[in-house]
Amino acid sequence: MNTNEKQVLCEIEAGIATITLCNPPMNVVTLTLSRQLGETLEALAADDTVRAVIVTGSGAKAFCAGSDIGEFRDMMQPGQVVPKKLFRQNQVFNRLDHFPKPTIAAINGLAFGGGLEIAVCCDLIVVAADSRLSLPEIKLGVFPGSGGTIRVTRRIGEGRAKEMMFLGEPIDAATALAWGLVNRIAPAGGALDVARELAAVLVQRPRLALALCKTVVDSSFDLPLEQAMARSFEASDRAFSSPECAEGVRAFFAKETPNYKDI
Repeated sequence: MNTNEKQVLCEIEAGIATITLCNPPMNVVTLTLSRQLGETLEALAADDTVRAVIVTGSGAKAFCAGSDIGEFRDMMQPGQVVPKKLFRQNQVFNRLDHFPKPTIAAINGLAFGGGLEIAVCCDLIVVAADSRLSLPEIKLGVFPGSGGTIRVTRRIGEGRAKEMMFLGEPIDAATALAWGLVNRIAPAGGALDVARELAAVLVQRPRLALALCKTVVDSSFDLPLEQAMARSFEASDRAFSSPECAEGVRAFFAKETPNYKDI
């Protein structure tokens, strides 16, 4: 494989960056794709023109159908898979999970294994009505190693997460919505359109308040209650003393729509 080939594409329009996983036909995760995704996220985090990010997959077959199993051959001896794959891959997925701006996964087709692990790093998930989601790693004698055991469990709870991981069978969009794994169901093939509609709303929201809200919500999983509340107080103080809050209060009393885009 040519490690210089482009497996992650990015377009920016109206404050929305759209990252496209592009490794057809199924957009499987390779070491190259992981590296390029990390580089793309690093650039977008530093770009002040970007206020929301969408992650999607090329084509209609799959958002991402998981890891490239062809890469496994060099990782099946003790002590090999973590340094060669999982450590670097988890660094990238963690970067997406903790990205400082709102993120939306737009899933058309399949999101299996590592593909679903990428999706659950995003704040919101939109799936097409005919999509299927799965953590099938158990069928290969392994289990989700890039955060799926943690992030999927946090979204849907222990029992349902174990069902997905133990059985390895796909669930449909309606089940994923009912379980709280995804946020919206779009018409078949329409996940990216719905994700763009959501992102267009987020672009109009106050940048700092969104970032602080995301940080506080995420910390609720990691910190004891008192420490999480302390972090919430600190973030609230920053939000209340921000130019965004001043604009929001001004617009409220003036009965106008607040303009956060220029702040």
